[in-house]
Amino acid sequence: MRTTARLLLSGLFALALCAGLPAQQAQNPASLSDTPKPKQARSDQEQGKNPFTASLGLVAKRSYVYPELATSPGPLTSRQKFELFLSTSSSPPQILSSAIAAGISQARNTLPGYGQEWSGYGKRFGSSLASDASSHFFGTYLLPAMLHEDPRYFVRLNGGSKAHVGHALARVVAIRTDSGGRKFNIPGILGPLLAEGLANTYLPDNERTAGKTFERFGIRMGWGAANNLVKEYWPTIFKDLRINRVAPQLKPDALVSEPRTTREP
Repeated sequence: MRTTARLLLSGLFALALCAGLPAQQAQNPASLSDTPKPKQARSDQEQGKNPFTASLGLVAKRSYVYPELATSPGPLTSRQKFELFLSTSSSPPQILSSAIAAGISQARNTLPGYGQEWSGYGKRFGSSLASDASSHFFGTYLLPAMLHEDPRYFVRLNGGSKAHVGHALARVVAIRTDSGGRKFNIPGILGPLLAEGLANTYLPDNERTAGKTFERFGIRMGWGAANNLVKEYWPTIFKDLRINRVAPQLKPDALVSEPRTTREP
């Protein structure tokens, strides 16, 4: 009986061990569930090397001067794009650039059909404002809403001066999509061209030629590139806007620690 009891106990003990082994083996894969993390980290690093998926910055506070600086990952609704068109068209840089352009035009006596003195300056100033507004209507609202593209400006967070300048100039020909991708900037190219074509309905007769239209279009594109350079460094100059980190997937990460010493006018 004792021998039988010992055999039974040994058998039960062996069964217990056999039952415990699968449980331990089941725990091992669970413990390895964190192993894909290094692969994910390598993937993120590879994405970071790609200039089209490099980390971009979101301003934490809406800019009064440049309302087109992105404050959220997006995407924007069609209504929000229309509101952005309104706020951008009436922003201080647009009014100031139109005022300066009208003064230069009057000093050089371009658009001679408008004449001189204050009446001529007023016509030049009004036509410049109208061209800017129509350019933003096509390039900020209508075409981006139709093509599902994001007309806002995302500043570059990392890199040196060369990288920032390259990013600002590349923004002239590349635009972010609502899904976070990158496409050829049809709104940024076609919008100003449509605006200059529309301007032929109210500019003097000698300006309503194809050559003059494309000349104005080229000047507008040049001003747009220069304006992108100012936007790129605007949050750095006015640190109260603060820049957030954004991953390639457009997910907010950490806040860049910068002293809040300069406030936007």
